[in-house]
Amino acid sequence: MSWVIRVPSSTANIGAGFDSIGVALNLYLELTVTPSDRWEFISVSDCLNEIPTDETNFVYQIAKQTASKYGNKTLPSCRVEVKSEIPLARGLGSSSTATIAGIELANVLLELNMTEKDKLEIAAEIEGHPDNVAPCLMGGCVIGHYDGEVDWIKVPVSGVTFVAIIPEFELKTKDARAALPESFSFGRSVHASSVANVSVAAICAQNWSLLGKMMKKDLFHQPYRKELIPHYDEIATFVEDKAYGTFLSGAGPTMIAIVDDQVVDAEIPRWKKQFPEFQWLPLQVENEGLKTLKLDVSYQE
Repeated sequence: MSWVIRVPSSTANIGAGFDSIGVALNLYLELTVTPSDRWEFISVSDCLNEIPTDETNFVYQIAKQTASKYGNKTLPSCRVEVKSEIPLARGLGSSSTATIAGIELANVLLELNMTEKDKLEIAAEIEGHPDNVAPCLMGGCVIGHYDGEVDWIKVPVSGVTFVAIIPEFELKTKDARAALPESFSFGRSVHASSVANVSVAAICAQNWSLLGKMMKKDLFHQPYRKELIPHYDEIATFVEDKAYGTFLSGAGPTMIAIVDDQVVDAEIPRWKKQFPEFQWLPLQVENEGLKTLKLDVSYQE
């Protein structure tokens, strides 16, 4: 028996939704898993050419960690073809897709029959927060909280395009986190939380103009991290006549402009012309999340 595991990418930290709000997008990590006499990971995407091909592979390590939570069961050896459309270290959830893929790999190989909640709790424990992994698993927009257990609300999204504005350079999450303040005053915390609260309400109401307004008011991470992104303010100002709002995707360096589906095709050529050094990639929200397909193919020596 073989399997295809497909996981959507995600954008997180939407505006003031730091470590708590994420949206699944239609770029995918796909694993084709076939029984074998040894573990082997084969990249079929150029962006993954340097990933480990043996049991040091990140996906395998997550699968092994998951198996250990179910009695240290031994994972049967497999050949895994890995295909990805997701740019690495750009704030589009590449590590979170691998985390979800590894959990699901253990789930199917060991027939663990894990629930969605089981998978999310393991993923949130690994990541430390649910903002990227939850939408990779469940699709749509997920607003989540983690303190040893996970609580979340999923909100389907339609009618808008998330235009990823991707620079050529990478930005590591640890470097982006180093730019953040260690503490806030009580008054500043209350103000920042009120912005986040209205942001959540705007998402639930699909009020994208209000969400865009709140994005500009974020105090949790964007004012600090945008200094690491050349042209951040210039790009956000240039697109604001047609975009509901612009935010820093995850830890960056990718920016995302939320745009009405009806205008995106007309505007992207103009934006590309002004900032040709960035990749402008229109993405749709993936509302379904993780998918696993069982292939009835017998293993042949």
